[in-house]
Amino acid sequence: MTADPSPETLLDDDLLSRFRERAAGYDRDNAFFADDLAELAERGYLRALVPTGLGGLGWSLADVVRAQSRLATAAPATALGVNMHLVWTGVARVLHDRGDDGLDFVLAEAAGGEVYAFGISEIGNDLMLFGSGTVADPQPDGSVRYTGRKIFTSLAPAWTRLGVHGLDTASPDGPKLVYGFIDREDPDVRTLDDWDTIGMRATQSRTTVLDGAVAAQDRIVRRLDPGPNADPFVFAIFACFELFLSAVYAGLAERALALAVHSARSRTSARTGLPRSEDPAVRRRIAEAALALDGVQPQLVGLAVDVADGTDHGAFWFAKLSGVKVRTVQAARDVVDAAVRVAGGATYFAGNELGRLQRDVLAGGFHPSSDDSALNTIANAWLGPVQD
Repeated sequence: MTADPSPETLLDDDLLSRFRERAAGYDRDNAFFADDLAELAERGYLRALVPTGLGGLGWSLADVVRAQSRLATAAPATALGVNMHLVWTGVARVLHDRGDDGLDFVLAEAAGGEVYAFGISEIGNDLMLFGSGTVADPQPDGSVRYTGRKIFTSLAPAWTRLGVHGLDTASPDGPKLVYGFIDREDPDVRTLDDWDTIGMRATQSRTTVLDGAVAAQDRIVRRLDPGPNADPFVFAIFACFELFLSAVYAGLAERALALAVHSARSRTSARTGLPRSEDPAVRRRIAEAALALDGVQPQLVGLAVDVADGTDHGAFWFAKLSGVKVRTVQAARDVVDAAVRVAGGATYFAGNELGRLQRDVLAGGFHPSSDDSALNTIANAWLGPVQD
């Protein structure tokens, strides 16, 4: 390994082969990707976005997009789980590069081995970053106590720092959304063992119960008005979340297409005696899948470069980011569906890799932005908000 490896060097073929072998067992046993995480941490992947001057690899957002896609070709659930740590380090990096050092502690702690997780999602809260059902209770010493439930907390068995938000209605300037970070050692944090899904099982995205968990004063990073907000912190969260998430599903689809090609070449038609790759219907399915996938990675990398460079897309930024997520997930679902049709009934058996990808890709529709939310954002960007 070089001192500052590229994504292709750090995520070498041997590592991906090991991860691919483990992925089946994690899925079968509904187990956390502990061994994968240990290897990634040892190689420095968790500090990929930390500047070299702070002890990291100094990768760009575009590097991470490519890396997450590559990782997802072997272990989509591992890539999706580690994504949440990368989102927080990505947010800190974007702000750092723009002269805001308010989250530099995230970069420093990630360089020191801390693992960050994302505690934003709540049952029934379709406002996401713009609202919260969690109570944020300010304390006399400047700290904040959080009380509520956070769902889909990926990395649940392993995180050491959890970024959360809650609503402060008690302060004179309220209501305010308060963002802060809490420690796993906090006695008022409980993780439920409630993750039993049909796909992306290794993420172990369990429910986190906050019973007055404390974020210290120096770990409170934003107090914002509820509702849509153009604060750079919110923008950075949205950008990193949508881009890195989309990269995972792009990599998943890339693997599905490779499996379909292998199936077509290795199977022979009893009717014609020819490889399935000679069948016009099979060729068309694979060509359509490749066409759908071909445009995904350039969009993701291009937007990642724009975020890092501070390109001004104005009112269209959120439309572009939510749009690329919806397009990528839909393309991934189409590619996987085509691959399954090419590979045939073997994918219906437990333990089949393509069958697992078919289950994993379904999770993409549950991540924000939803199709309806993205379309509303896009319509508002082009037409303006609906007048009351």
